[in-house]
This record gives sequence, C-alpha cells and structure tokens, in this order.
Amino acid sequence: MEFRHLRYFLVLAEELHFGRAARRLAISQPPLSLNIQQLEASVGARLFDRDSRGVRLTAAGRAFRESATALLAQAEAARLLAREIEAGAIGRLRVGFVGSMLYRGLPQLLRGFEAAYPGIQVALTELNSQEQIDALLHDELDAAFIHTGRVPDSLRATRVHTEPFVCCLPADHPLAAQPELPLADLRGEAFVLFSRKASPDYYSRIFDMCAAQGFYPQIRHEVRHWLSVVSLVSQGMGVALVPAALARSGMAGAAFRPLAGTAVRSEVYCVWKTAPDHPARDNFVAMVAAQAAPKEMASKEKATGAAADGL
Repeated sequence: MEFRHLRYFLVLAEELHFGRAARRLAISQPPLSLNIQQLEASVGARLFDRDSRGVRLTAAGRAFRESATALLAQAEAARLLAREIEAGAIGRLRVGFVGSMLYRGLPQLLRGFEAAYPGIQVALTELNSQEQIDALLHDELDAAFIHTGRVPDSLRATRVHTEPFVCCLPADHPLAAQPELPLADLRGEAFVLFSRKASPDYYSRIFDMCAAQGFYPQIRHEVRHWLSVVSLVSQGMGVALVPAALARSGMAGAAFRPLAGTAVRSEVYCVWKTAPDHPARDNFVAMVAAQAAPKEMASKEKATGAAADGL
C-alpha cells in the first residue's frame, strides 16, 4: 500500500465516478482502476461496489475512508513539520548565558528572535563560562554566551560584544567620590572575584590588569555569577572590576567608576557546536552575528581613533 493508493481512493470515494475521479487526479481511467485494484488486494477487502447503477462504497470502504483520511492528514502534518524544522522555523533552542548579558542586550535579542521565529521555544540557562563550554560539549546547550573565545576545536565562537572594565565599589567607599579611578588606587583593597574555574579568562585578565599597575589583587571572596560579585560589593565586602554593562544592574549600595590608564576590555563571545545539524540554532547565530556586526565595527573604529590620537 502506498500513499498514492490512498489519495486515489479518497478522490474516488468523493466522486463515486471513475471518469470524474481520473480527471481530478490528472490521469487516465485505466491507471486509476489498476491502483484501486492494487489497494483492495493489499487491504484484503472490497472497498467499492461497481455495477450498472454506478460506484458505491462498501461497508469496508466507508470504514477504510476514515482511516485513510487520518493517515494522509498525519503524513501531511509530518511533511510540514519536517520542512519547518529544516527551515529552522519550529523546535526548541537551549541558550546559555553569563549574567552580564542581561545588561548587554540579550532580552532585546531574544524578543527579536521570537518575533521572527514564533515557532521556536527558547529556554535560557544562566551558567558561568566553563559550565557553558562543558554543556555545549555534552549537547546540553545549543548556543552560549561566554567570556572567552578560547574554546575546543569542536566549537565555533564569534565575538559579539566588547566594552571596558569599570571599578565597582561600595557606595560609601572613599574612592567612590572620585569621577575616575587609577587602577593603582585599589592596591591593598579586598577584591571580590570570579573563581578561576568558573571563568579562567576573566580571572587572568583581572590579574594581568593589576600586575601591569605593579600589584596583585588581594582576593577575599570568589563567586560564580556577576550579580553575586556586585551584591557582595554593595554590602561592603570588597571591590571588584566588572564589565561596564553591570552599572545598569541598578544594585543599591554599589557605585561604578571608570578606570584610568588601562585598555583591557571585557569581551563576550557567542559559541556553538557545529554538529549535529540544527537549523534553529543556525538562524539564532546568524541573527546574533548580524546584530553584533555594527557594534564590532564601531568598536574597531573607536580603537583606531584612540590609537591615532596617541600618535
């Protein structure tokens, strides 16, 4: 039994006339008769009565009509589903993110993606950079936003955001009164920092920034999420160097001040696994890259201009 047999059967069941059914199907009458005979042989029952009075469905034919209609409907639904999945228009997308992305345009990006692809269900999971890399490698995430572009060979990464680090201080800290802080002024302060395991690149960047100013940060507390860093600082537990976007967190008790004399920047990369095939993920990555391109160009122009000013 083939789907062709079912289509021919249903058209004949509607027309109850071989000539009209054949015209609807754009075939001649003999092939239609042959296909109906093949279907009846496959089913093992007579589906039509044929005599001088015309063509009528048998009791078996009437029962078979309901099942044939349902089968063709399911086949059509399966066809449409396969096409939509291949086009990346339907499915589920698991996206990981570091907390700072909440202030770097992630909510706006997701609203745009969901408007363009309403059939895609997006599930967000907040994890640190290393956790997201591990989740991608184990197929537990489809795409991720992390603080490093150094990823295993099976992953691809594209930079989507870059911005300066700023100093995060308790609002009542004496240094918070200054409009801009030389990094060296933080010598001797207790630092709140990501753990090395949670974000190796961020950890090393902070150390390198401080070392360039002739000191090493005194790590008092190590945490695993950005808002935990800002929260501890707001409660007087230390100071921190954080991406400028965290100033938009609105955390009471925390003050953010630009750093003087350092060009080190915080970066975010969109990372994904190239296999297996995942059209919805590819559409998401394409939208991320398209939105990041103007920002990256502006960042490069700003850096080029700053370099020219220094000549």
